[in-house]
Amino acid sequence: MAFLLLLFVPAGLILAFAFAGHGFGTLGRVGLRSADRRVWLRSLAAILGAVAIALYTWGLLHVVGAVMSAADGGADSAPIRSCRTPGWQERTMANMITDYTVNYLPLQFVCETNDGGDYATGAVPGYVNPAVLGFALAAVIARAGAPGAERRTEKDPAV
Repeated sequence: MAFLLLLFVPAGLILAFAFAGHGFGTLGRVGLRSADRRVWLRSLAAILGAVAIALYTWGLLHVVGAVMSAADGGADSAPIRSCRTPGWQERTMANMITDYTVNYLPLQFVCETNDGGDYATGAVPGYVNPAVLGFALAAVIARAGAPGAERRTEKDPAV
């Protein structure tokens, strides 16, 4: 689990910069005024994808912090520090916090109790998952609209 975090964070940074570079680079190479609808939509899709990846990576950094805090042993390590959310004392009286997991979709740090229950902590800011979903859907819609624009321009060059 921790190995995936070590892989995803640098990969997310690289992909975010690559998508943003592709989107802005295409617009810069073609020119803002001479770019047709297809180029604009493809560039917009790349830029929106870059924002979605950057936000997901931002959430991953928060999860990495929670995992590092949970993995840090010592005198103050029971219950797991990252699982000490508001109301954790009531949960630990009835059910002991035994372990944690990381959910990647939606991005969450989840604490597990000894009775088989679990709860998500606030390690990932609340805006990350909805914003990633919104930007990713917008990127898919923009990219899906690009081939339609290409077909229209081939049939009618005046459009």
